[in-house]
Formats: sequence, C-alpha cells, structure tokens
Amino acid sequence: MTKTSAAKPPAQSATPEPKTKNQKVIDLLSREGGATLEELSTLACWQPHSTRSFMTGLKKKEHVIESDKIDGVRRYRIVSSGSA
Repeated sequence: MTKTSAAKPPAQSATPEPKTKNQKVIDLLSREGGATLEELSTLACWQPHSTRSFMTGLKKKEHVIESDKIDGVRRYRIVSSGSA
C-alpha cells in the first residue's frame, strides 16, 4: 500500500527575488548621473575589462550607452534601451 500525499502549492514569498549582478549594473547605468567603471566593477565584483565587456554585450542588445568625462573621470549611462 502506498501513500499519496496531496501536492502542496509553492509558498508565496512576501519578499521580491534578489536582483542579479547584471540587473544591479544595469540599474546603476540607468541612474541620471550614470556610473564610473570603478563603481560598476566594485558592485559586481568584476575586473574592469569584464565590466567593459558586459557593457559591449548591452550595446549588442540595442542599449545605447553614453560616456562622458567629467572632472577627469569617465561616466557611463544608458540613455535608451532596446527592450523598451
């Protein structure tokens, strides 16, 4: 004789799912002032070349990334998104 148990529905979580590193980087790039390479690398725990590579991937996904040099520091920001 085997027991059958009723399947329990998955528990509903009151907290939203945590953001991925990629989404956190995109959020920083979407800020009005953008972000520096150092801020992006530190947030994601990536090397600078990996961070630049990620931004290249965003460009391939039709995100428009603008870069400005302000007081000798380069800042990057997303000005439009291909998914929108």
